Parts: sequence; structure tokens; C-alpha cells
Amino acid sequence: MYSDTTLQKNVIDELAWDPALTATEIAVAARDGVVTLSGDVHTYSQKYAAEKAVHRVVDVKALANEIQVHLLPEHRRSDTEIAHAALNALAWNVAVPEDKVQLDVREGWITLHGKVDWDYQRRAAEGSVRPLTGVRGVTDLIAVTPHVSVGDVKEKIESALKRHAEVDASQVQVASSDGKVTLRGAVRSWTERNDVERAAWAAPGVREVEDLLTIGAA
Repeated sequence: MYSDTTLQKNVIDELAWDPALTATEIAVAARDGVVTLSGDVHTYSQKYAAEKAVHRVVDVKALANEIQVHLLPEHRRSDTEIAHAALNALAWNVAVPEDKVQLDVREGWITLHGKVDWDYQRRAAEGSVRPLTGVRGVTDLIAVTPHVSVGDVKEKIESALKRHAEVDASQVQVASSDGKVTLRGAVRSWTERNDVERAAWAAPGVREVEDLLTIGAA
């Protein structure tokens, strides 16, 4: 476990390493594995990139992202313009099922609604609208609905974890019931935690994942 000072430095270095970011605009604080980001960026994509960068750093247990998005004048768009752009972006993404995702826009913030069969479709929808000009934030309320029996979902997830080189499957416990998967155990990093969660979402019939994994020694 790194000290707070070392963890703070590692996060700052990772932010500086990411070409999508101007790290000098972001302040970093760290305490007991909890990282807090603050400051201003010019696009929502930069705020999201900062969040992803922090999750790549070893020993980060939680993140409070308090970064504010202050759009440049040339990036400002009306809600109507953003809505049209977002609908076009969804339509052009073949991973997003047609007529399954709806959206609202208010003061530059996009809220996604609807139902899809797979989590990758939900992620594709969010990824389509996140980088659009004028967007200040995205709330993803898309539901993943089961489309097959989930009787063997636990076995499928456990098999997938054993195939993943970066995951110690022996430290992860999987329980499933009516399309809901619960993950327990210990992982070594946030990246490993994300890998386990992605494996769970990739199983057919999964509509909800409760991630109770802890980061640190088992």
C-alpha cells in the first residue's frame, strides 16, 4: 500500500501521461486510498479521461471526481443541437440497437433511457454521446434486460475469469440469481476489478452486477 503522498504523485504522473488531458488544470488529493480530483476542464471527455486515468493507478480504492466542465465559447451548443447530434451519433453506431435508446438533454447534460439486451450495447450508447461538442455530462439509465436463461451464468462467469491472465479467479466469488450477479472477494487493482466486472456483464442474461469486490490483499 502506497503512502498518501506517493499515491498522489502516481495519480498526477498518470494524468500527465495521458495525451487527452491538460493535467495542470486538475488538482489531486489522496487519503487512505481515496483520490479526489478537482479543477476545471473544457470538455466532458476530459473529465471522463481523468477518471479512467485514476482507475489505472495501483492502490486507488475509490474516486471522488469533483472536476467541473467549463465549455469554451466555441464549444457551446443549445440543447436542441446536442439532442440532434446525439441521435445521429446513436444511429451511426452499429453496436447500438435501433429504436432501443432514447435521450433527454438539459443544460448540456444528456440522460439516456431505454432497454437493450447486452451491456456492451449500453456502453456503446454512452460512448457515442460522451465526446460530442457541448456535452457537460452523461447519465446512463439504460437497462439491460435478460434475453436467455441465467441458470448457468455463474459457471460461465467463473470460466471466463479463469481464462483471463490478469485476474486471480481463486480470489473472486460469484453468485447469481434472476439475472443479478454479485461479486465478492479481493482483487489487486482497480484494473483487475474492472476486468472481473466486465466478465460478469459479458455473460448472457445478466441485467445487474453488484460489485462488492475490495482492492488489496486477500
